[in-house]
Amino acid sequence: MPELPEVEVTRLGFADRIAGARISAVQVGKPLRWALSVAPAALVGRTVTAVRRRGKYLLVDMDRGLLLLHLGMSGSLRFTSGLPPAGPHDHFDLMTDKGTLRMNDPRRFGSVVYVEDEGAPLAVKLLGGLGMEPLGDAFDFETFHAGLRRRKAAIKQVLLAGNVVVGVGNIYASEALFMAEIRPTVSATRISRPRALRLHAAIREILARAVQRGGSTLRDFSNIDGQSGYFQLEATVYGRAGEPCRVCGTQIRQIKQGQRSTFFCNNCQKY
Repeated sequence: MPELPEVEVTRLGFADRIAGARISAVQVGKPLRWALSVAPAALVGRTVTAVRRRGKYLLVDMDRGLLLLHLGMSGSLRFTSGLPPAGPHDHFDLMTDKGTLRMNDPRRFGSVVYVEDEGAPLAVKLLGGLGMEPLGDAFDFETFHAGLRRRKAAIKQVLLAGNVVVGVGNIYASEALFMAEIRPTVSATRISRPRALRLHAAIREILARAVQRGGSTLRDFSNIDGQSGYFQLEATVYGRAGEPCRVCGTQIRQIKQGQRSTFFCNNCQKY
């Protein structure tokens, strides 16, 4: 599943290129997770003004209203001129005078939704419960630590839940916890202030590095130009069960938490 770094890589790949584009046509394929909620023809003539990100949602601002895009489990976007006719897994084409933005999603868990503004009920439903953004100044440590102190669940599960900090997906949670030397099974409420400071810094560093490396490509993800990400090649624990820890040499362990695989070093992450 594309996580925050992959979504940010996607945004960076086309945000400047589509800004100012006038929509000439909209083509919708098979139904996605959420309906567009407006007639495609109603978007014709509008102008794209900017592309933002909130968690794993891309917000395509127009001079009237905005589109909320989510890549789901297997979605990807392309933005270019001269795309071939839509194939069986191409479910949304936003055609403009600067090129076509196309969503491809083999599993159809993604979505493209129109809302009038971020105060619309559907926008609030999708975005209202998201935690702090981990990239940038909005990621306040005091708020982060207070959020951890209120939660008794395992810290890995709290990170994945997305209501304290958003976008720390499975790969990046394992990596950040290793960097912070925190065991993934420890209760979030037991994490001391110094350890929370380490985790706060590790989340920032891991996600920023993942964006620089183009995200992670395990199965389906590719950026706006069809290129794979490379962060997974330098992962310290994720996907390395049975291999030696890069720090101490202890075999990396793999366990299940909430049906997701967790990877950690039993020696470096004792507490």
